Amino acid sequence: MYVILAIAALLFLTCLIVFTDRYVKNRRRVMAERKREEMAARLAPVVEQAAQEQQARSTAEEKSSALTTVLPAIQAEERGPRRVA
Repeated sequence: MYVILAIAALLFLTCLIVFTDRYVKNRRRVMAERKREEMAARLAPVVEQAAQEQQARSTAEEKSSALTTVLPAIQAEERGPRRVA
C-alpha cells in the first residue's frame, strides 16, 4: 500500500515539475517576444530617420555632381605660378 502511495507521490511530483517547467519556459518566451516588439517599436522611427538622412545625402551628392559637371572645379595642375608685375 505504501509503495503505491510513494509511486503516486513521485508521479505527482514529476508531473508538477514538468508542468512548472513548461509554464516558466512559456512565460520567458512571452516576455522575450514582448520585449522584442517594444524594441522594434522604439527602433522603427530611428530607422525611418536614418533612411531619410541617407536619401538627403544621396540627393545632395547627385546635385553636387551635376553642378560639378556644369562648372568644373579648377584643378591644381591647371594653375601655374602667379606672375606679379
